[in-house]
Amino acid sequence: MLKLELDGPIARLLIDRADKRNAFTQAMWAELPRLLAEAAADPAIKLLILQSAQPGGAFCAGADIGELLANKDDAEWRAANQAAINRAQHDLTRFPLPTIAFVEGDAVGGGCGLSLACDLRVATAAARFGITPAKLGIVYPLHDVKLLTDLVGPGQAKRLLFTAALIDAAEAQRIGLVEAVADTPDAFVQAILAGSRHSTKAIKGFVRRVLDGQSGDDAETLAIFAAAFTGADFAEGTAAFVAKRKPEFRS
Repeated sequence: MLKLELDGPIARLLIDRADKRNAFTQAMWAELPRLLAEAAADPAIKLLILQSAQPGGAFCAGADIGELLANKDDAEWRAANQAAINRAQHDLTRFPLPTIAFVEGDAVGGGCGLSLACDLRVATAAARFGITPAKLGIVYPLHDVKLLTDLVGPGQAKRLLFTAALIDAAEAQRIGLVEAVADTPDAFVQAILAGSRHSTKAIKGFVRRVLDGQSGDDAETLAIFAAAFTGADFAEGTAAFVAKRKPEFRS
């Protein structure tokens, strides 16, 4: 129900449960970290794309409500489910390389949360976004509320959470929930692939530090910054700049 495809520098994480609009079961939440670790361990990978396995299908309708209802009175199951969701979202947010959520249909509830955990979101014109716990009498995870608030600000975050409204791709782009409305994520993909893997990995780590509250350099960030000037990618990037050619990074 989750499939990882490794294609040269691109890892594609496919959500493949069309009969349930790609709703996530507990087993799928638990499987996600393992697949992310597998992708991260491949030195050829430069970015990861999260998308539906079905072109044009729903991105993810959220958690499987049928499974939730079947286990609602089982405290042990609920605790395991919460832990699985939290672990999956934490690991996706902190995947070491750039991630893109390509959203072609509905991204609702936990499905919207999956897109929030990615670095960039590209939506087709048919995409819709919504966060609907208020309709179910449940609460959205704090981790994901922070991801939402970091993206759109507290006012828009509260609007989406309080009203449980579904918004279209154009509105999502207007408020900063998605970075682009396009038929494919190719523009972002090609731009990222053309850059240095070392640079994007380090920069992503710095952005995460800022979002987690760090506001000044420490010994580790200073060392990362300084070390880049002695690296092979710096040598190649500057040589390409001087020669007025495209760089060919080896990392």
